[in-house]
Amino acid sequence: MPALTEQQRKFLSEPHYGIVTTLRADGSPQSTVVWADADEDGVWFNTMAGRVKADNMDRDARVALLVLDENDAHRWVAVDGPIEIVPDPSCEDIDRLAYKYDGKPYGGIRDQRITIRIRPAHITAIGLD
Repeated sequence: MPALTEQQRKFLSEPHYGIVTTLRADGSPQSTVVWADADEDGVWFNTMAGRVKADNMDRDARVALLVLDENDAHRWVAVDGPIEIVPDPSCEDIDRLAYKYDGKPYGGIRDQRITIRIRPAHITAIGLD
């Protein structure tokens, strides 16, 4: 399993938006903007159970995530691989992301939050030497 470099992990710790792509039942891609982060185990994001992407991931655990520097389109990291779905009943993960991106606790729907952990099968990065 490939591992993120220190530069990639640092980039992912910054508040750059990600685009996660899951697969619909017919095999076509479905993409959504997400808040994302990384740790020693890989890359993760949070969503709510019952959303389209969550339903797609329940059916097909293959996911791709592209995180792009909104100020420099020549800096990005793409990670794809199988996922692990972890319940976030206390909303710790979504709050951690909200502080990273908004500087305050998450103000949206807090019921049935789940954290999606991507185990990298492939990592591609540009501009992060």
